[in-house]
Amino acid sequence: MGKTIKNIITGKEITKPDPIDVEVPFDGGVMITETDTAGIITYANRKFRNLTGYTREELIGAPHSINRHPDMPKAAFKGLWETIKGGNYWEGFVKNMTNEGKYYLVVVWIKPKLDDDGNIIGYIAGRKIPDPDLMQRALDQYKVMMHDEI
Repeated sequence: MGKTIKNIITGKEITKPDPIDVEVPFDGGVMITETDTAGIITYANRKFRNLTGYTREELIGAPHSINRHPDMPKAAFKGLWETIKGGNYWEGFVKNMTNEGKYYLVVVWIKPKLDDDGNIIGYIAGRKIPDPDLMQRALDQYKVMMHDEI
């Protein structure tokens, strides 16, 4: 079985599934999540919950890595975090995983949420359908990056 994720609100532990090589196509629409500054989910809209298969209760209080696919290299997320913690907008191609272990491919954009004084208080992320050729190029690069992490 996969890695165990703990929800900081409910205390419940969720065991991530092992990945299976079945794609769940993202059909577009609005798939939004919000997190605190540590990446803990504070909001997940219905579209996100429906695609991932997780309930609101499982998601709110869980780390956003709950849907991280193991094919995603750590280095890709390192750059993401450096960008958004610096107060900047980030956009990139991501392979994520449902609660059943299936995968879905998206272009994700993330931007900081600011308080009235300009301090980062969290992040908001949206997803859109990726261009297939650009997505494949990213997946190929991720394979190289994963090999380099070994």
